[in-house]
Amino acid sequence: MVRSGWKIFWLSVAVIAISMAADRLLVPDVVPVGYAEEPQASWAVLTAFALRSIELTAEWVAAITLVLLVVVWLRAKLRSSGNRETTPHPMRPAD
Repeated sequence: MVRSGWKIFWLSVAVIAISMAADRLLVPDVVPVGYAEEPQASWAVLTAFALRSIELTAEWVAAITLVLLVVVWLRAKLRSSGNRETTPHPMRPAD
């Protein structure tokens, strides 16, 4: 489970990097429509919007995955520290 979580995290990081690079290469001078002083091509604005949407979605996926991985790690850490008791478990037979 943890291995697949890391795969999702690193895939999201790769998508973020690719989206940011594509944004810089394809539409470097496009700004939000309200801040433009001169007209911009609609394909450039739509491309920038789509790339930014992909980037933000990948960032959320990476953040959620990282939080879940930390929770799983902490849970495993707490369980392993709790299993170091000196008294036997009441439901297990004695050795």
